[in-house]
Amino acid sequence: KNLVLNLCLSSLTQAGVQDTFMTYTVYDDVITLKLIQEACKMLDVSEDSVLKLFGEYFFTFCKKSGYDRMLRTLGGTLTEFIENLDTLHSYLALSYQEMNAPSFRVEKRTDEAMLLHYYSDRKGLCHIVPGIIESVARDFFSSEVTMEILNQSEEKERTGKKEHVIFLVLQKAKRPKRKNRKMTNPESGDSHKDKEALDVAFQKMKENYSALSCSLSPGKKSHWDIVRSVVKFGKGNMSLTFEPIYPEKLWVEERTFCHAFPFHIVFDEELRIKQAGVNIQKFVPGLRLTGSRLDQCFTIVHPQVTFTLFSIRKFINSQFVLKAHREMLLQTWRNQPMLKLRGQMIWMESIQCMIYLCSPKLRNLEELEAWKMHISDIAQHDTTRDLILLNQQRLAEIELSNQLERKKEELRILSKNLEAEKKKTETLLYAMLPKHVANLLKEGKKVEAGEFNSCTILFSDVVTFTNICSACEPIQIVNMLNSMYSKFDRLTSVHEVYKVETIGDAYMVVGGVPVPVASHAKRVANFALGMRIAAREVMNPVTGEPIQIRIGIHTGPVLAGVVGEKMPRYCLFGDTVNTASRMESHGLPNKIHLSPTAFRYTTRDVYLSAFCIPAQSSCVAMKGAARILI
Repeated sequence: KNLVLNLCLSSLTQAGVQDTFMTYTVYDDVITLKLIQEACKMLDVSEDSVLKLFGEYFFTFCKKSGYDRMLRTLGGTLTEFIENLDTLHSYLALSYQEMNAPSFRVEKRTDEAMLLHYYSDRKGLCHIVPGIIESVARDFFSSEVTMEILNQSEEKERTGKKEHVIFLVLQKAKRPKRKNRKMTNPESGDSHKDKEALDVAFQKMKENYSALSCSLSPGKKSHWDIVRSVVKFGKGNMSLTFEPIYPEKLWVEERTFCHAFPFHIVFDEELRIKQAGVNIQKFVPGLRLTGSRLDQCFTIVHPQVTFTLFSIRKFINSQFVLKAHREMLLQTWRNQPMLKLRGQMIWMESIQCMIYLCSPKLRNLEELEAWKMHISDIAQHDTTRDLILLNQQRLAEIELSNQLERKKEELRILSKNLEAEKKKTETLLYAMLPKHVANLLKEGKKVEAGEFNSCTILFSDVVTFTNICSACEPIQIVNMLNSMYSKFDRLTSVHEVYKVETIGDAYMVVGGVPVPVASHAKRVANFALGMRIAAREVMNPVTGEPIQIRIGIHTGPVLAGVVGEKMPRYCLFGDTVNTASRMESHGLPNKIHLSPTAFRYTTRDVYLSAFCIPAQSSCVAMKGAARILI
């Protein structure tokens, strides 16, 4: 999991995209393609493979999100499932208006093979389709499917530049395993006898049905005929089929039909309008004109095909969305959003006409009010009534979810910024106090004072600092001290000594406090040598020459503890502090002044020769004096 997470984060970084995404926000396909390209580089696989895996994961994600029951109801076979995908996308578009879904068309060839036509405005994503379809076939229909691209082009029949991919789909059903079944040879005598017995029974039933039907008056279908049409005996098994009964004439008058289907249009092969529902005539008066053409009043929005009867029949299993031309609407509604209809095309072979059973495509109550419609304008059998009310609630839920996600994202950003500020605060706090002391204070615990039997304290100051201050501007003094102290601060990290405080030009460090170490004298001594070298890089603003510093070191016991609440400081107390300060004040410019105690601790370390090596340093032992100048 950590490897996958690191790969994902690395892909996001390399692709230069954000690390979080909102559920209901539409993102450009450029981001998707960038992520795919970076994933291909890192995993060393082809883009087709990554897209196919994405399709499989997308199907799994839909199932986990609770859409599996909805997807299972799209069809009883894989063909029916694919044919109804456009209907599902049309329904989802009510809630997700910016959704740019592809379109599918199935062309049947044999029982095991079919052609799947894929149309999309989004280029480069067609390889997602095999991943989805193969997963659907395995999970819903217990069959194995292989898909191969036969042709890939831009569909000239559709408006604009649309990607048209033709897949050859080969479907092979899985044979369920049957346990404890006695295997029989189909060529054996038992199997042959069973087949003969079934044929005899079927012939006898057929004779009985014929005899009964002949006894009834001719031209009238008997109950036995109906039973015979429902129950048929096949070869070796019983199959139930359905044959509908049609009336001799249609028992509905024209006016009733136009009121029952207030939004319908009948047109012929040349797209001439033959009749229209009563309500659609109110909004598009051009439909009342005899001889007017459908393409003069509407444009096909989905599927995006040319407005011909041939193209419509080609996509007859799809849900059609038509958009009215603005100039064909009444003047009252020309400033409103364009009127869209959605519904089903049905070809009537006997009269060579097409009927478009439709209803207004409305997403919510606001759009219903914008067109000055009422729920009563839509037929009671039309599910558009329920869709508008349900989608109104759905849109409210989506908006609430969007608000929650936006707040969540804002909190994430604030938390990220807070973490950054917290790190800055901790860095500043650790610069003022020892880390373990600072952690105790953060936890609200009291820091007990401690006694250290042996530590080494260093003081330093700038020679003639008072004269420099009197001759320079304040900003020059601040810049000089800041430059010097910044260099000293870096040295404290190198030599692992603790900076106690700075007062004016005085700089104080200690070794062996707050963490006791045996080599405290070594660390402070090396730090002192480093201070002398660093001070040569800081210039006196008066003379322009490198500044001179005095350094004093003393070793001994101290008491240490936190003093104050508003600005707590970790302070050292004892005669060792005073002695180290006196060593510094009585020292010489550019010299390191050691007390006898500090000298003894230093001489015990094996690195003393390195401490005394520099040629520019001179070791002076003064008889009767308690100091050594280096």
